[in-house]
Amino acid sequence: MRLGRLFWKFFFAFWLALLLAGGAVGTAVWWHHQSEREQPAGEDDRLLAGGPRVAVAVWAAAAVLGRGGEDALRGFLADVDEARSPRLLAVDETGREVLGRPVDPAVLAQARERAESDGPRGGTRRVNDLDGKAWLLFVPAEFEDRAGAFPRPPGEPRLPFGRRGPPPNPWLPIVSGLVASVLFSALLAWYLSKPIRSLRWALGAVAEGRLDARVRPLLGGRRDEIADLAEDFDRMAQQIQTLVGAQRRLLHDVSHELRSPLARVQAAVGLMRQDPAKLDVTVSRIEREAVRLDELVGQLLTLSRLDTDRRDTPREPVDLIDLASAIADDARFEAHALGRDLRFEGRGEAEALIWGELVQRAFENVIRNAVKYTADGTFVEVSALADGDVFRLRVGDRGPGVPADELESMFEPFHRGSNTGGASGFGLGLAIARRAIDAHGGAIHALNREGGGLLVEITLPLAADAPQKE
Repeated sequence: MRLGRLFWKFFFAFWLALLLAGGAVGTAVWWHHQSEREQPAGEDDRLLAGGPRVAVAVWAAAAVLGRGGEDALRGFLADVDEARSPRLLAVDETGREVLGRPVDPAVLAQARERAESDGPRGGTRRVNDLDGKAWLLFVPAEFEDRAGAFPRPPGEPRLPFGRRGPPPNPWLPIVSGLVASVLFSALLAWYLSKPIRSLRWALGAVAEGRLDARVRPLLGGRRDEIADLAEDFDRMAQQIQTLVGAQRRLLHDVSHELRSPLARVQAAVGLMRQDPAKLDVTVSRIEREAVRLDELVGQLLTLSRLDTDRRDTPREPVDLIDLASAIADDARFEAHALGRDLRFEGRGEAEALIWGELVQRAFENVIRNAVKYTADGTFVEVSALADGDVFRLRVGDRGPGVPADELESMFEPFHRGSNTGGASGFGLGLAIARRAIDAHGGAIHALNREGGGLLVEITLPLAADAPQKE
């Protein structure tokens, strides 16, 4: 797979950042090390050794000399292992070393100069023995290496600490840092750019019409903002796939619904040409089919406006209980003409900002549908109430009901239930009702009643900023 420009941007950005950080830290450490190694005095300061080990050795020798005298100091220095301890020299006022070892005059002169500046705890000290004789204790620098360790005898194995060894190769940490920074930058850039390439692939697939493309399965167990973006894309693709599928089904159903009345119109025209005496009957038939076509087109336009016109139309405050009561009164008049009845019960106030025409059409379609299918001699029960921040409208009839597997599909366009008994209609009323309720962030569902019949419940939020379902 070809690496994109985003990968290289991430790679070089992280790599340069690591290099700059490493260079800054390395420079600071080098400067600190150099400042510790540099001495403020001249070249002669290198003749004497210093450091914690030297100070401890001088302190021990001073203690022995102060409490045991010259003989004790001589025995102490004779027993010291010079391979593991500094080679300490003790010189009196005449320049004689206590063990008779030779002393470089330059080293002795510098030791005398530094005895005063080092103080009682330094690496060069003046000490008086029991007889009051003054001694100068110090360690020459020739017996200490750059690391503060002292030479070991030939053949002695190297110890883990305190031993002279060859200096490390200066290129080793540099090369190691470069390799580590390259690997880290490459892995991090790959980790960030790989899901973006997957998202780009999915966008291209959707643009080509493959609406089943999904990104989240390609990211494995990733849990971050990019994974959240992939999930949002998958939901978008799923919604588009659902909408396109619904549009295709709608076009198929519309073409089927239009074909039947048009076929009857063509048949009526053909019959009129064959038998002009049946002109009045044929014209009446054509007129009925034209009315049906006009009704179908009107409902289709209403279904379409639910997704377009409402975005440009402001909401208005409406009392939903009063609206349901007015629609129930009109439906009761229609029910009486069919030998049926309708009972309405409404309590409280339920004012909400809504698109009044959409909600009115939804309530009307559900209530009139119940009047249409309830059995003769029965009544439709309609109740409307405010339940906290939610408005509830329940419409129950005593009709044939709906099979359980059709309780959800009955709200799809052009759906005709198996229990309709050949009733007329296009199956768009409940679909329009669902679209209208969804546009307000509400819900509509149906269930079969005990004793027969169907109960449809509509819930609408009363808050003005209720989210809309797309």
